[in-house]
Amino acid sequence: MPDSTAVHTMFARIARRYDLANRLLSAGIDRWWRSRLVAEVRRAQPRTILDLATGSGDVAFALGRRLPADVAILGLDFCQPMLDEAEAKKRRSGGFSNVTFRQGDGLSLPLDDASVDAVTIAFGLRNMSDRGRALGEMRRVLRPPHGRLFVLEFSQPAPWFRPLYYFYLQRALPGMAGLVTGDRAAYEYLGRTISEFPGHVGLSAEILDCGFSRVAVTRMSLGIVALHTAAVGGESDGSPLRIPGEMPKASKNQP
Repeated sequence: MPDSTAVHTMFARIARRYDLANRLLSAGIDRWWRSRLVAEVRRAQPRTILDLATGSGDVAFALGRRLPADVAILGLDFCQPMLDEAEAKKRRSGGFSNVTFRQGDGLSLPLDDASVDAVTIAFGLRNMSDRGRALGEMRRVLRPPHGRLFVLEFSQPAPWFRPLYYFYLQRALPGMAGLVTGDRAAYEYLGRTISEFPGHVGLSAEILDCGFSRVAVTRMSLGIVALHTAAVGGESDGSPLRIPGEMPKASKNQP
């Protein structure tokens, strides 16, 4: 698991060029990934949302644009320089009155039990020093029986694509990112953590082990990214969530 102090220091170093690097290194496809996340959140019709590991606020702002103006969205991150970037973007926009930002630790969320309808986390779970504890905290603050967790994260691609993908992660990406951000080491870390992160089946199992009742997965871009949607519980039939394009489905009632 990543060291939290090292992760904080790294993001503080690259905060000012973080968005630019994301756009360039993903060829802009990161916006489409986030749009898929937002579309699924809209279907759940939450009234209160926690966007954990919000960083510079991209997901929080995307939610603010697509959801009703009376939906309360809290962006939480442990790295103040990233939150400073989010606040600057909010000021420049002149809007998003329903979006607020706050510093906080994903391993000890400063929120009451059962206090939000949805938790989103995009490309942040991989950086948690204790994934099980972080997932347990997300489960704690979600409001049963209809609370939903949405995890957008890098995953393991189709086997035939892995050699090319890992070459990009470990050889090409650090050099290109170093030119944009001046910090090659940060993107060497990125490539390493992506290659070590569990695939969609393994992460689904971890989510279920942390107290969620059902998980559905949508894989994107040849499997390099996956959207996991998890239910807090309370549904009587025990069936997996049904989301267009999901594969595979996992449930505590399945072997």
